[in-house]
Amino acid sequence: MNYIWCGLIIISIIFGAINGSLSDVVNAMLSSAQNAVTIAISLIGIMAFWLGMVKIAQKSGLVEWFAKITSPLLRFIFNELPKDSPAFSNIALNFSANALGLANAATPFGIKAMEDLKEEALKNGEDAKTASNSMCIFLGMNTAGFQLIPASVIAILLSAKAKNPTDIILPVLIVTLIAFISAIIIAKILAPFFCDKPQASDGDNL
Repeated sequence: MNYIWCGLIIISIIFGAINGSLSDVVNAMLSSAQNAVTIAISLIGIMAFWLGMVKIAQKSGLVEWFAKITSPLLRFIFNELPKDSPAFSNIALNFSANALGLANAATPFGIKAMEDLKEEALKNGEDAKTASNSMCIFLGMNTAGFQLIPASVIAILLSAKAKNPTDIILPVLIVTLIAFISAIIIAKILAPFFCDKPQASDGDNL
């Protein structure tokens, strides 16, 4: 990524010199750097407020309550897992935290869920170096990033002095819902083509 940014800067300077607008390029770089600092500072108060709301949601049990509601859906999606798998609770908590915009709270749940999914894969005799179908689906869910409350985007819009920052909620909900459903469907469709079947042992071949 550093090479990409460095390349973009060098290319902009070269073309600015060729077009005779090098001063405009330099001014744009300096003003953008100033705007970045201004936005970052203005985000402090907004994010502090939101993190406080996150803590209240965690302490009040809102995240756990939302996880219980989504559990039946997740059991349908991860139908390859045993019904008593400990992965379900962490998957539900991770999904719920992400949906509510609690990205920081979702991370530890996501890591633990992936560890549980790996253990389930090893129990089924799958390759330890290969991601299981459930792991791929879970990764797709997190990449899609379904959100009911896009807190970070709203905070950035507020810091940029947008007139109606909450207008982003419905578009984000629609886009992330489509991405979420598409990721699951694609993972389910492609699973039979990329699934590594557990190899039978010599005893099984007798």
